[in-house]
Formats: sequence, C-alpha cells, structure tokens
Amino acid sequence: MTLAPTMPRATSAWVADWARQGSCSGQDPDALFVQGKAQRTAKLVCRGCPVVAECLADALDSRIDFGVWGGMTQRERRALLRRRPDVESWSSVLAAAKDGGLSPATF
Repeated sequence: MTLAPTMPRATSAWVADWARQGSCSGQDPDALFVQGKAQRTAKLVCRGCPVVAECLADALDSRIDFGVWGGMTQRERRALLRRRPDVESWSSVLAAAKDGGLSPATF
C-alpha cells in the first residue's frame, strides 16, 4: 500500500500575522522571484501552505508586481485584478472564502 504524502492543511481562521507561518518562511526568498518556467517550481512551494489565502490577499491588496505570492505569478495576479475590478478588499473576499472552505484557486 502506498500512502500519498500529507500536505499541511490550511486553517479556517484568518491569520493576520501570516508571513512566519508560510511554507516559504525560512527558505531563500529569491527562489520566489524568478521568471519564466522557474515560476512553476516556485509555485509548488505554495501548495498546501496553511496561509496561502492570506499571502495572496496581501499581494493583491498591495498590488505587488513581482514574484510568486499566494501560489500565483505576477501575470496571474494582474489577470485576476483585471477580471475582478469590483473587489476593494481581497483580504475580506479571501477571508470569507477561506471561512467557507473555498480555495483561493477558485477565483
């Protein structure tokens, strides 16, 4: 019998001080600020991260231009911001989604 590796589960409560709890904390930050195909590898760090929604919300609300944040590249974040110009606070939207058990990937 083969068991799949377990991934950290996202907590349902919104974490205001999320940065220290991220899967990327303690890793080389330059690994998340890459271009091209290397972004796919960088995004793998975000899989199963317990604070991926908080990270993504911060990047979207702050309009961070570079790097992988919350499992999304800068191009993906820009596209999301263009698709949803009505959102004033991504923290509020993603906190509600997280509370309801939705993944940030559904946006």
